Amino acid sequence: MFNKFYVSFKNFIKDNLFTFVVLLLFAIFMNYPLDYSIYTSGGTIDVNDRVVVSGEYKSSGSLNLAYVSELKATPFTYLLSYILPSWDRISLEEYQASDNETMDDIEKRARAYLELSKQSAIKVAYDYADKDFNISNTNYEIVYVDNSIKEDIKIGDILISVNNTKINDMNTYKNAVANSKIGDYIKLELKRNNKIIERKIKVQHINGEKLTGIMVLSLYEYDTSPKIEFKFKNNENGSSGGLMLSLAIYNKLTKEDITKGLKIVGTGTIDEDGSVGEIDGVKYKLMGAVKVNADIFIAPSGDNYEECKKLIKEKKYNIKLIEAKTFKQVLDELEDINNA
Repeated sequence: MFNKFYVSFKNFIKDNLFTFVVLLLFAIFMNYPLDYSIYTSGGTIDVNDRVVVSGEYKSSGSLNLAYVSELKATPFTYLLSYILPSWDRISLEEYQASDNETMDDIEKRARAYLELSKQSAIKVAYDYADKDFNISNTNYEIVYVDNSIKEDIKIGDILISVNNTKINDMNTYKNAVANSKIGDYIKLELKRNNKIIERKIKVQHINGEKLTGIMVLSLYEYDTSPKIEFKFKNNENGSSGGLMLSLAIYNKLTKEDITKGLKIVGTGTIDEDGSVGEIDGVKYKLMGAVKVNADIFIAPSGDNYEECKKLIKEKKYNIKLIEAKTFKQVLDELEDINNA
């Protein structure tokens, strides 16, 4: 019995081998990764799941981060994006700040900008809530390396010293450049993967200025009272959640609940002075907010706000839109809505 089955199965495979090979090759081709991403309708994250403040006040509603659903492009999803109107193709070049950047470089920069977003949100929220915080440590992280740089300097490297002088603030680096001539080399001490390395970098004439071709972020670690803890996942990054983080932290620090039982979703960067900045993919974030039946969507002023206003009108979305210019202005708008 087994032998008959084996012979039949063997003959079946032999007779259809070409078809199987073609199907296998087609499946491999359709799943081959391309240098594109696919943007589509996003989702939301309740900030309570990412931020904990010691002794925090509870809210009756929720403040939510909006995110874009992003798929890695394959020939299948790439072709499908031409059919589905809510799918858009984003090339690798649109992510790159310089031509030689890899996806790993891009992800490292995005993680650094999440750290910048968190520190700005802490400063804004604790300032407005009149709570104590101070800088306990600073890391100077490289987030951009120009194409012209041939030395082994990478995004994610931590700047320790310049010309044997420890970096205490970015003026140390700026002064070293200012005191050098075009063509001079500056000695850098860097930390990479917890190891100290030494590199040199050439002072150049770039866009009419004397520069070295790297960009460095000053990333602060804060001691706060009350204590704050972030619980972001490894695949969550970028600066677009800054505004909502600052609003959520403030709400946890103060007795008055700014949500008043509403589901509030929003996006936008936050500067240390409370200014709100625009982001990419705002329409997908709005679509995600509508999908979860949010009451309010907060969009940065400018093109982001205008795009959302147009989409709400076209799609007849039942959602209140707030134009965000500053942290304080958004707080006032929410208070006006709650008192209406």
